[in-house]
Amino acid sequence: MANILVAGGAGYIGSHTCVELLEAGHDVIVLDNLSNSSEESLKRVQELTGKTLKFIQGDIRNQNDLDQTFSANQIDAVIHFAGLKAVGESQKIPLKYFENNISGSISLVKAMQRANVFNLVFSSSATVYDEGNISPLDETMPTGMPSNNYGYTKLIVEQLLEKLSIADERWSIALLRYFNPVGAHKSGRIGEDPQGIPNNLMPYVTQVAVGRREKLSIYGDDYDTVDGTGVRDYIHVVDLANAHLCALNNRLAAQGCRAWNIGTGNGSSVLEVKNTFEQVNGVAVAYEIAPRRSGDVATSFANNARAVSELGWKPKYKLEDMLADSWNWQKLNPTGYKA
Repeated sequence: MANILVAGGAGYIGSHTCVELLEAGHDVIVLDNLSNSSEESLKRVQELTGKTLKFIQGDIRNQNDLDQTFSANQIDAVIHFAGLKAVGESQKIPLKYFENNISGSISLVKAMQRANVFNLVFSSSATVYDEGNISPLDETMPTGMPSNNYGYTKLIVEQLLEKLSIADERWSIALLRYFNPVGAHKSGRIGEDPQGIPNNLMPYVTQVAVGRREKLSIYGDDYDTVDGTGVRDYIHVVDLANAHLCALNNRLAAQGCRAWNIGTGNGSSVLEVKNTFEQVNGVAVAYEIAPRRSGDVATSFANNARAVSELGWKPKYKLEDMLADSWNWQKLNPTGYKA
């Protein structure tokens, strides 16, 4: 089994991936600056798995933090989740996003190179696809200039990593293009705990359902879709976490740089999600229709055939599971990780 450094491992997707890694027998070291996460998630990861991981509070932009981490630990591969991810915020404070997501990634791969660690799984996004592409999106389609700065940072880092792997064939890099992660671990012990007003649909829905927010804002009901609301490919976070394990195993035995879509291949509209949430959980979610958000496309869902065939990965959970698990997490943790 391998020693894996998980940068940003205390966050939503990171913590669920740590569970998968530990359960598969890997040793895990988490490096996280806790800017949008809680150490509590890692305590719970260890409780859930009955295994220990090593936590280092540090920042990928800090070369000392990285060098100490690599020199004190035998590391075989890195999974890189450490980045800022709020689309709206990225439009207001772009430099912060460029520094964290682009400079931070360069800093991390430089430290990996110094430590002779060349296996990397990068947390990318379906926002890198050109908006002119028609769903289902597949990996052969052109990337384009994303309409928001968050997506732009993901595209730049993807391109940097591709060029790096061409220049130095020791690198083996997976680019995982996520669609829309939702849900939580079945236990309800770990889940999505955003700071401030949620940027994503699911925590917004659950916070309205639990009484933390008055109503859900649905941005636009005049798209060319089944009911006028935006259609997205929602994927259970446990399925997504498992894809990192599959990608890691693939990269430990390969070279070069390759992209995989991680989605279910099914699109659901925002109204379908809200209505299904109410049906599955027996809770009403008050909502209002708000103006469209700039940069939102009508429809986005994955063709996931490449990941299924090459990584031996398959999503197991349906929309109903995702919504039941999201609600279970929020119900058991009405204020997230804060007691």
